[in-house]
Amino acid sequence: MVFSSSVFIFMFLPLSLVSYYISGKKIKNYILLLASLFFYAWGGMNYLKVLIISILINYIFGLLVDKTIDKKHLRRFFLILGIILNLALLFYYKYYDFFLENINTIFNMNLELKKIVLPIGISFFTFQGMSYIIDIYRNDGKVNKNIFSVALYISLFPQLVAGPIIKYKAVDEQIRNRKESIDYFSYGINRFVIGLGKKIIISDMLGAISDNIFLLANSSGIDMITAWIGAICYTLQIYFDFSGYSDMAIGLGHLFGFKFPENFNYPYISRSITEFWRRWHISLSTWFKEYLYIPLGGNRRGNVYFNLVVVFLVTGLWHGASWNFVIWGLWHGLFMIIERLIRDKAWYKKIPLIIKIFITIFIVIIGWVLFKATTLKEGLRYLSIMFGLVNFSNITFEFTYFISRKFILLIIIGIIASTPIPKNIFNRYKGIKAFELIKTILIILLFIVSIIFMVNSTYSPFIYFQF
Repeated sequence: MVFSSSVFIFMFLPLSLVSYYISGKKIKNYILLLASLFFYAWGGMNYLKVLIISILINYIFGLLVDKTIDKKHLRRFFLILGIILNLALLFYYKYYDFFLENINTIFNMNLELKKIVLPIGISFFTFQGMSYIIDIYRNDGKVNKNIFSVALYISLFPQLVAGPIIKYKAVDEQIRNRKESIDYFSYGINRFVIGLGKKIIISDMLGAISDNIFLLANSSGIDMITAWIGAICYTLQIYFDFSGYSDMAIGLGHLFGFKFPENFNYPYISRSITEFWRRWHISLSTWFKEYLYIPLGGNRRGNVYFNLVVVFLVTGLWHGASWNFVIWGLWHGLFMIIERLIRDKAWYKKIPLIIKIFITIFIVIIGWVLFKATTLKEGLRYLSIMFGLVNFSNITFEFTYFISRKFILLIIIGIIASTPIPKNIFNRYKGIKAFELIKTILIILLFIVSIIFMVNSTYSPFIYFQF
């Protein structure tokens, strides 16, 4: 079940909200847990089994870590074992076949692949589970002896399958005690509708263009300009797809009284790759910083460049069991290192802001091509087309095939909407009654248009569901 579907918007969500709000305070969490498990089971009961195993692992090891607070070595043993079991579950479902494929290639073997179906969102709820036991170990959160509360934290449906990744210490108190309000509910609806519009109207339309261009690049032939158009469309598509989902998740959280952390802050206006990762998928960046980068030594000790390589290698692997994801992660890690080497140089500080932004988005676009491609070979071939390194004698489709008024308008809307310009305009007139009325009308119109687009479109899952 996806947020941008009729089943979710007109059946699941209304029934969940009604059941939640007519229930007494003591059973609200149980209602929300049942709704979350049903939401996840919609994709298949086998998925639900994996989620329940993850819940049990983290609940049990959370108790063990808490009970051994006075036994330092035993406590650390339970923490490490809990993390290993979490990672083992993730490895089996996400990386087992990838591992065998590489063993077969390296040693010329023929080990049979299991062709395991990847449970939706396993990377997200695995990281949340590990956050639970790590925060208890660090005394950053209180152990929750109620297994249903732990299950709710790991399986809460608004952010279950594609984040934001919520650290236990950030939501612990909200699970135990939260208050719903009209303001929260109103904000939640607005945020959900904005996210829906991002996904249905902008992302899916851009996705149709980028999908066709990448497909043609592998089958027929495209020219250099068309290749750049496809890459730019995907760059905008993935932003509006993922930030749209995050908006919807944050909005849904507010409907049930939860305040989730922001996951995006206009990453495409970043002046460096370092800044990009402070603005893109913020919850994942924060998770890696707190639970991997700092424990490795961070900026304080050891080899900071080695630490960055490890973090971005893992970041690439987290996104997918494929070499193109690994190279994508290392690509970003490489420029993080380069920026650290040159950031204090006088010549670097003199580079105009706009030039730094263009350089950063150029690096990001190159990375997205590797991210989008099915294989590393396809990604490298597409990049060779973008930079004119192939024979263009067999071109079937030129860029003029894709250029239209509708396309130009869509690109302009996408570029403007990926900057703080719309938000700044709204904030400037915030509180003025006439403007608030106009804003409400616009939200209603956006919802209606999104529903029309949704009904007339084919199934289009969120990109980050595959992770």
